[in-house]
Amino acid sequence: MKTFKKIIYWSLIVIALIQFIPVDRTNKPVDQKVNFVTVFNTPNNVQQVLKKACYDCHSNETVYPDYAYIAPISWSIKHHINEGREHLNFSEWGKFNKDLKKNMVKNAGQSVKDYSMPFPGYVAQHPEANLTKAERVLLVNYFESLLKSENY
Repeated sequence: MKTFKKIIYWSLIVIALIQFIPVDRTNKPVDQKVNFVTVFNTPNNVQQVLKKACYDCHSNETVYPDYAYIAPISWSIKHHINEGREHLNFSEWGKFNKDLKKNMVKNAGQSVKDYSMPFPGYVAQHPEANLTKAERVLLVNYFESLLKSENY
């Protein structure tokens, strides 16, 4: 029993101490001239779907939930956001070259179509991001129209 109490005690100490390890949750400023929705003059219905299901991880407009301030959860969330921005960042769209943009639009459409995005773990915590079939079709069609136009 003493060993169990020691384990609990030291675990609580470690959990308390890791709260002091900082996680940078600062969003870069968004330049509307290079923002995806501005560049394409994206229709409002598509913008709404993108913002509710994609922008938290794929833009510089992340809204961090309360639980994102508790370590080690905060570390995992920040890792996912960094990874999401690395693959596609709508806020910095105008800074990418044409080939990269084409690849990102193609991958975005495919990820929505095959239900790998939004990420299931994200949807579990953000039910509003669980896209309906109609919303998925809307996004896929939008991305495919951008691909056909070759105007990225």
